[in-house]
Amino acid sequence: MVSGPTADVAGVDGGPVHRALAAEITGVRDRRPGSPPRVLDVGGGSGAWAVPLARLGCAVTVVDNSPNALAALHRRAHDAGVHELVTPVQGDVDALAEVVPPGGADLVLGHGLLEVVDDAAAAVSALATATAAGGAVSVLVTARYAAVLARALGGRLAEARSLLVDPDGRLGPGDALRRRLDAGTLRGLLESSGALRVEVLQGDGVLDGWIPGSVRDGGPGVAREIAELEHLAAAAPPLLDVAARLHALARRA
Repeated sequence: MVSGPTADVAGVDGGPVHRALAAEITGVRDRRPGSPPRVLDVGGGSGAWAVPLARLGCAVTVVDNSPNALAALHRRAHDAGVHELVTPVQGDVDALAEVVPPGGADLVLGHGLLEVVDDAAAAVSALATATAAGGAVSVLVTARYAAVLARALGGRLAEARSLLVDPDGRLGPGDALRRRLDAGTLRGLLESSGALRVEVLQGDGVLDGWIPGSVRDGGPGVAREIAELEHLAAAAPPLLDVAARLHALARRA
C-alpha cells in the first residue's frame, strides 16, 4: 500500500487538486499521528478519488445514490488491494446526516456535486456538517466562463450567449448541469453559512484545454513544460475563470 504524502491522489500526478489534497492529508497526519485520515467522498461514484486516497492510507467512506457505481467502487477497491479501507454507503447529499455522523470526517469531498444538486447552498451546509472542526471541504466544479469561451471559439455563439447571460450559467432547461460557477460565486457559496472559510481557490485545467494539439505533440519535454505552466497558472487570479474547473478547499471552523 502506498502511504507517502507525495503519492498520486487520483491516478494523475502533479495536478493542482491532487497537490492540495495530498497536502491536506499530510496536515491531518500531523494533527492526529497514528490514525488514518478519515475521508468522506460524497457523490464519489466508482471511486476515482476514493481508491487513490485509500492507497495513501486514508479510511474513505463513499456516499452515492447509484448501486451500480458502488458495485464498481467495490471491485475497483478490491483490485487495488484497499477494500478494507473503503466503505460504500448508498445515499445522497440531501440526506447525508442520515447515513454519516456529523463531524466525523477530516476531509470531505464534493467533486462534481454542486453543479447537479437541486440546492447548492443546502449541499454545502451538509458537507460542512459532516466535517470535523479544523477539517476541510474540497469541492471541484465546472467553471462558467471557460464554457463560454470554448463555445465562442467553436462558433457556437448562441450557446456561448446563453451560458453568459443565464443567471446559473445554463444552456436552458435541457442542460444536464443545474449551474456553472465562477470563482466569486463559488467562494460566496462556500462561505455564506459562516461554517467554512476558503483557504485555497484555484483553477484545474487553466491553460491545458487551450493549448493546441500541435504543441502537445512536441514530446515529453513539452509535456513537462505544460505541466509546469499549468502549476503556475492554477493560482493566478486573472486566469481562474478561464479554467475548465474550479477547485476550492475550505476550512471548517
